[in-house]
Amino acid sequence: MIRRATPLLAAAAMLLTPGLASAADVNVMYAGSLVNLMEHGVGPAFDKASGETFKGFGGGSNGLANQIKGKLRRADVFISANPKVNDMLTGGANGDWVNWYVTFAQSPLVIGYSPTSKFAAELKTKPWYEVLREPGIKIGRTDAKLDPKGALTVQLMDKAEQVYHQPGLAKAVLGTPDNPDQVRPEENLVGRLQSGQIDIGFFYSTETSDLKIPAIPLPPEVALSAVYTVTILRDAADPAGAAKFVDYLLSAPGKAVMQEHGLDVVAPTVTGDATKIPAAIHLK
Repeated sequence: MIRRATPLLAAAAMLLTPGLASAADVNVMYAGSLVNLMEHGVGPAFDKASGETFKGFGGGSNGLANQIKGKLRRADVFISANPKVNDMLTGGANGDWVNWYVTFAQSPLVIGYSPTSKFAAELKTKPWYEVLREPGIKIGRTDAKLDPKGALTVQLMDKAEQVYHQPGLAKAVLGTPDNPDQVRPEENLVGRLQSGQIDIGFFYSTETSDLKIPAIPLPPEVALSAVYTVTILRDAADPAGAAKFVDYLLSAPGKAVMQEHGLDVVAPTVTGDATKIPAAIHLK
């Protein structure tokens, strides 16, 4: 005999199934560099303004895209730290998860450091790339394969090697691209710096500004930035709630919250099929 699940049992099963989103929430997968902004800024502000319930999940943008593509986790909204990540989810061969996306903010890559590190004073008096070559310095960064920030870090060191005429600089500072002594998940890199497990880390300015982490900005000749995009995924369980969230993010109140958390807001630009953008989203 086949038994039908009662509504209560079905709800319990939904809560216990890993990666299964609840239609009662607006589920947002976002770049891990935005964890404080999303969980303590935009999320609560959106809940209060809309009456909806924000539910967030952060991680490396590439890794999140792979989870979406592999149907390992569902979401309504996807926020990436690199526009190119959306290409992984665009087109029939990639599941048509993304038809359009809006670029809305950016944040420069900086070198955050622990104020208790023995290398802190040197960062204020010596060229940053010389300090990073010091024996014994503990460096933290994210995986270039899973996270745009990790990829930008590798690009930064390659660029610095050329600009400053320092052959071998990138390898001396980073070792191999996937050096296990340095590469850490994006969501816990800040904690490792704050606890003193590492001396310096590569972060976005929104992270260091938001969490009051001392940081060294990179000079214009080598500076690189994250570029944030937002979209609604094809199989959003709550497309109306997703549209409300994106509209709030791009609104004047949403921009104000982002700026309070150290994000550089830019004029929204659309990539892809603009006709697929819900009418409830106002590009201001």
